[in-house]
Amino acid sequence: QLQLVENGGGLVQPGGSLRLSCVGSESGLADYRITWFRQAPGKEREGVSCISQWEIKHALANKGRFIITRDPGKNTVFLQLNNLEPDDTAVYYCAAVQDSRCLSWQDVASYATWGQGTQVTISS
Repeated sequence: QLQLVENGGGLVQPGGSLRLSCVGSESGLADYRITWFRQAPGKEREGVSCISQWEIKHALANKGRFIITRDPGKNTVFLQLNNLEPDDTAVYYCAAVQDSRCLSWQDVASYATWGQGTQVTISS
């Protein structure tokens, strides 16, 4: 059964950057819809970016700042976070489901597999 592990979180100053990674435990991750979610204290989990075989989607608030990419050879999906703001502080999770599109990518209940999360803190 597929397992996911996130890495790359940390503490950065406003305006800084981080690159998060989501590593799958088995090959064939390219056949999955992989989405990064985040959850801040007291808030609901929200979709950040999605990558599938056929498309990429971003939440409108993040478009232009965040970049999602895939390295099939390493079975890894990356989320590059640029120009970070204090409101980006949250636990970031990656999630996977077998799907070639990102049509319902923000639906938390549609994902079969979740990672444990990685903390991202933006503070001066």
